Amino acid sequence: MATFNNTDLAAFKDVWVFCEQRQGKLMPTDFELISEGRKLADELGVKLCGLLLGDNVEGLAKELGGYGADEVIVCESPLLKDYTTDAYTKVICDVIMELKPEAFLIGATNIGRDLGPRCAARLHTGLCADCTHLDVDMESYKNFLRESSTLPEDRIAGTSKAKVLGQDHDVSRDMKMTRPAFGGHLMASIICPRFRPSMATVRPGVMKKAAFDQAKADACKIVKPQFSLTEADLKTEVVEVVKAAKKLVDLVGADFVVSVGRGISRDVEQGIKLAEELAAELGGVVGGSRAAIDAGWLSADHQVGQTGKTVHPKVYVALGISGAIQHKAGMQDSECIIAVNKNETAPIFEVADYGICGDLFKVTPMLIEAIRAAKAATVSYTHLRAHETSQ
Repeated sequence: MATFNNTDLAAFKDVWVFCEQRQGKLMPTDFELISEGRKLADELGVKLCGLLLGDNVEGLAKELGGYGADEVIVCESPLLKDYTTDAYTKVICDVIMELKPEAFLIGATNIGRDLGPRCAARLHTGLCADCTHLDVDMESYKNFLRESSTLPEDRIAGTSKAKVLGQDHDVSRDMKMTRPAFGGHLMASIICPRFRPSMATVRPGVMKKAAFDQAKADACKIVKPQFSLTEADLKTEVVEVVKAAKKLVDLVGADFVVSVGRGISRDVEQGIKLAEELAAELGGVVGGSRAAIDAGWLSADHQVGQTGKTVHPKVYVALGISGAIQHKAGMQDSECIIAVNKNETAPIFEVADYGICGDLFKVTPMLIEAIRAAKAATVSYTHLRAHETSQ
């Protein structure tokens, strides 16, 4: 380990993803990051490797291959059964120093946000926290800037180089890591040009999960490197794991999301009630823009956007949301977007599949009634068909 040189960039290769498991179960963020890591590995022309730590977890590894991993590096020990910062940091850093990946992704979960900075500090490399977008390929990155920023074209064209210690640096092989800055009012793209691995924690729900491929799962290679871990390496001991039940809105997993924004300010209580009724008819949940959360109308777990949750529902309904860049970035990949706003020039209409220019307090009750009528018609048709069949 004494020979580890994190500035010898040519010695580093492959993209790694830390695959978090809790009590023998893989977390949803693992599949999102493996899917995103596959894209980055293809852009770099290298392998994608999952890194899985735990006790008796090898049986979970093949599933990661089904989402794109070429290999899964499995480190097993009874001391890794439950997450502890000391144990996981030591094993991960030892394996990274030995095998030298050029990029390392970690989900920005409670565990990932603890683990990422510890590993980066020990490896003396850079970490971009809470990322919402990743790119290596320059054209892909420039297209992302064109769609998601207000930068002029000449500035976008000039992003191929950066000043590093006063010298021009070609960023074509650096991972471009984008995250919200200044409370979400700006988006910052960060590179790690001098050290490896470049590390990022990625916000859950932001990256799209690929379709599972059984053939890829079967072809995935399992690697079990040698590592050293003893009780002397641990400064903490997990005595008991206690789960606390707290009901939070599941925006990321919802098929239908109805969000409210500053437009409900005229009658906040009625606006939220209408959103809840519409969401109930659709079988979905209620979200909100940052303005609605900052005003205290909804709790933080309802927030959609760069500084909240990124969602990909079948239908996203935006009620009284103007559509700032930060909000659009959190919902613009929804399958169908319906926007209701009194301002016909509201930016939300730029990404909407259906735009209704009108008062949400008048339009929303009409939507609710239309859905109820459609449901009633479907039920009547079903009963009619059943009656005809029985004749």
